[in-house]
Amino acid sequence: MRIVLFCENRYAVDILQPMQTECDRQGGHEVLWYVHAPKIKNFPLADIVKWTDSIQKVYDFKPDAIFVPGNIVPYYLPGVKIQVFHGYAAEKKDHWVIRRYFDTYFTQGPYFTSHFEALAKQYKDFEVRETGWTKQDWIKEHLHDFDAEKQQLLQKYGKKRIVIYAPTFSPKLTSLPFMKQPLEDLLQKEPDLLLIMKFHPLSAIQWTDEYRAWAKDRTDALYIEASENVTKYQLMSDVMISDTSSAVYEFLLLNRPVITLRTIAKDIYWENVTDENQLQSAFDRALNDAESIKKRQWIVENYDPHLDGKCCARMLEQAADYISRHGVPEKRKLNLWRKYKSIKTFGKVVR
Repeated sequence: MRIVLFCENRYAVDILQPMQTECDRQGGHEVLWYVHAPKIKNFPLADIVKWTDSIQKVYDFKPDAIFVPGNIVPYYLPGVKIQVFHGYAAEKKDHWVIRRYFDTYFTQGPYFTSHFEALAKQYKDFEVRETGWTKQDWIKEHLHDFDAEKQQLLQKYGKKRIVIYAPTFSPKLTSLPFMKQPLEDLLQKEPDLLLIMKFHPLSAIQWTDEYRAWAKDRTDALYIEASENVTKYQLMSDVMISDTSSAVYEFLLLNRPVITLRTIAKDIYWENVTDENQLQSAFDRALNDAESIKKRQWIVENYDPHLDGKCCARMLEQAADYISRHGVPEKRKLNLWRKYKSIKTFGKVVR
């Protein structure tokens, strides 16, 4: 297949990289990355993959399939347009919005599959296939890659466990303005903890600067720059502290404890507090409470049980199956508003 890996935002790079790995492993695929220059200033794979920041070149490439972990893809591009999602945050309303850009949705697990199948019956212009999520392949392959680095950090700072603080960037949902003192209190009461802070690249500078300064010269807290891959530090951590972030579900799928502050999730399968001063008691429950452990297991079984390292292989198989049944679409039919959004965001092409 001729495949486009479509990156409108920086986070899409880490989500789609396992697809490149699987395409290379299988052989026989020609892969082109699209990198949206206004939002991605430095493409980290620039020297090792075939890529372009020109929508015209994507059009001229004539892809058979386009994999998109975002909300929009130009309707006028050829190829089956495939939504592969940018996370597990089902509580965010836009996760369920059907914008009519996609021919098929590749879902992570039974919970998402059932919901999108219901939407498919309503809209009648896209298909749903359950494949698992791309990043789980990377996690399967690299699950223990950072064990030695973790032990080096723990030995260096004289600690026994790592807790990661990874909040969302959304101004209305982020816990950043409230969490510094509770984290300080937690570190004092739990002297065996090493705190790693990894913030979203879009987090407000005023807060990232404050936490960076707070962590400077400490022996119990590390500030990690936004450009680094959060998944690495999730794999190194024993506990996560967050709020309303899709990173919560990625961590739960490792079957490890999570504590959030004022999450907007309707169904909560972890420890959530509405008062930041309750962080310490929530920390104790997350580690030891049998009910918390049971809830985490439900997430694994329903959000993404496909932890076999073969999610990308299933995606390629399902993309080929779609094409075998429908052919390669020349473009996607859309209303005028959605067409305008495509052109405004990505520009026009010469056909």
